[in-house]
Amino acid sequence: MSNSLTEGFPELAHLSREDLEDLLADPTYFQAAFHSLGYVKELYRSQAELGHANEAIAKNNLVLQQRLYDLRTETKDAFEDAKNLEARWKELDKEQKEVYQRFTPQFLLMRLRHSTTAQDDASEALVSSFIQQTSSSSTENVESRTGTPKASRELDDFIKEYKELRRVYHKRALWGEKWANGQVMWRDD
Repeated sequence: MSNSLTEGFPELAHLSREDLEDLLADPTYFQAAFHSLGYVKELYRSQAELGHANEAIAKNNLVLQQRLYDLRTETKDAFEDAKNLEARWKELDKEQKEVYQRFTPQFLLMRLRHSTTAQDDASEALVSSFIQQTSSSSTENVESRTGTPKASRELDDFIKEYKELRRVYHKRALWGEKWANGQVMWRDD
């Protein structure tokens, strides 16, 4: 047994049997002998080096800690700003689509057709109004069949206004016809 002990622990080979028994019986003696072993000393030295290295890393981390917290806050703020900008972008994109909707070829064609119909209705309303005005004023002036300058001026004004209304109507109708024949090209710029 002594042989295997000295082979495993050559540092104890110089101790006598009595010293080995004392070593096992006395914890203080055991600790002193244990701590005097070369590989235990090396282990403690390595442990101390690692401790010092960990201390240096910890001190460095403490130095960097505030900057890390600041960067974390900046990153969080930048992320929130990006989220807010993304939400705003979605709102603006929706608004833009709504605005552009009013300028799509289909919408413009619908507006052209409605305005053409409205122009036709306006010219017909002018004619009806003129006829009613003329018939009411002609019954009042049955005795006087001679054209008065006022009636001539009213007729000239009516013709001028009616021609303008019909000119706009025919212009719109012509654009509608060209559109229906595929002669209108829309640019996207």
